[in-house]
Amino acid sequence: MNIILLGPPGAGKGTQARMLVEDRGMIQLSTGDMLRDAKASGTEMGKRVADVMARGELVTDEIVIGLIEERLEAEANRGFIFDGFPRTLAQADALDALLAKHGKSLNAVIEMRVDDEALVARITARSTCGNCGEVYNDQSKPWPEDGKCAVCGSTDQTRRADDNEDALRTRLMAYYKQTSPLIGYYYAKGKLRPVDGMGTPDAVRHELDIQLG
Repeated sequence: MNIILLGPPGAGKGTQARMLVEDRGMIQLSTGDMLRDAKASGTEMGKRVADVMARGELVTDEIVIGLIEERLEAEANRGFIFDGFPRTLAQADALDALLAKHGKSLNAVIEMRVDDEALVARITARSTCGNCGEVYNDQSKPWPEDGKCAVCGSTDQTRRADDNEDALRTRLMAYYKQTSPLIGYYYAKGKLRPVDGMGTPDAVRHELDIQLG
C-alpha cells in the first residue's frame, strides 16, 4: 500500500507515519529526512543535493523525484508513506508518473483536517527528542520529569525556532496556498480520505486504520 499524508504543519503527519511504520511495516519517505540522508551519503545524487544546499538554493523537483526513485528501487516490495511530498500539482503529476513507471499506484491520500487556532496552540507547546524524533507537548504529553525521552532515554529536548505563533501562521498560509489544490486533485481521482486530526494520536490512528482498511 502506498499513501500520501496531507495536512498543515503540526497536524500530526510525522506521528502517524511512525505508527504506520510500526503497525504495517511501511516506509516513511519524508522529504527533509531524504535530503539530509542524501547529503551525508556521498552518492552522486547526494553530492548534487549537498551542492544545491551549500549554495542556499531550493532543491529541484527533479532531485526529490530522483531520491524517491532510489528508495522505490531499493525497497520494491514495501509500502510507502509520502510525508511532505507532493506539495504542488506539478509534483503530484511527477509522483504519479514515477509510480506508474515502477508498476505501482497510489492507494489513498489521507487529509488530516485540523482547526487552525487549536493547531497554533498545539505547536507552540511542542518539543521533540533530538535523538529519536519522538514528539512531546507541554499540555497533552509533557517531557518526562526525569529529563529523559520515554522512547530512547536521550536528554536532548529540542524546540523548533519557527514553532512560534507568527512563524506558524506564515507556514500555514504557505501550506494553504501551495498544497490545498492537491485536495481537489486527489478528490477528483477518488483517492482522498479525510481524517479528523484534532483527536489524540491513538484516536487519529484508529480512524486512519478504518480509512486504510
